This record gives sequence, C-alpha cells and structure tokens, in this order.
Amino acid sequence: MAVEMRPELVGDALTRLRRAHGQLGGVIAMIEAGEDCAAVLTQLAAVSRALDRAGFKIVASGLRHCQAARERGEEPPMSEQEWEKLFLSLA
Repeated sequence: MAVEMRPELVGDALTRLRRAHGQLGGVIAMIEAGEDCAAVLTQLAAVSRALDRAGFKIVASGLRHCQAARERGEEPPMSEQEWEKLFLSLA
C-alpha cells in the first residue's frame, strides 16, 4: 500500500515546495545573469534546505496519518519501517 499525496495531507510541505520552486527559478536567473558565485551558492543552499524541510514535513504528516488510522482501528497504508526508510532517504 501507499499513502496518496493529497494537499490536505502534506499541508505546509506544499507551500514550502512552491516557495522552493520560485527560489530555484531565481537561482537559475542569477546564473544566467552571471551573478557572483557566492551569492548563487547561498541561494542554492536555501533551496536545498527548503526541499529537505518539505520532505521532512511530508514524512511527519504521513506518520501522523498512519497513527490516526491505527487509532481508528484501521490498518495504516504504510508501516513505520517504510516511513523510516523514506526518512533516511532524505538524510
């Protein structure tokens, strides 16, 4: 089984991804404009952090979703081990 990626499940992660998308466009524009390397790398690091945080938020939301299913007496769509594997893939 898998957890469907729905906006109401990922919440803030989707906002973070949209922001990172805009930041990445800015980084590309900076490179195309020949801007300073340090400034480009600083912005690229910010994009990377934003993507990491979005991933962590998705894992946290998924864990909460599965815990809520367990509390309702339902079988969660993914095990804690599967979530742990996904979490570690982000690290």
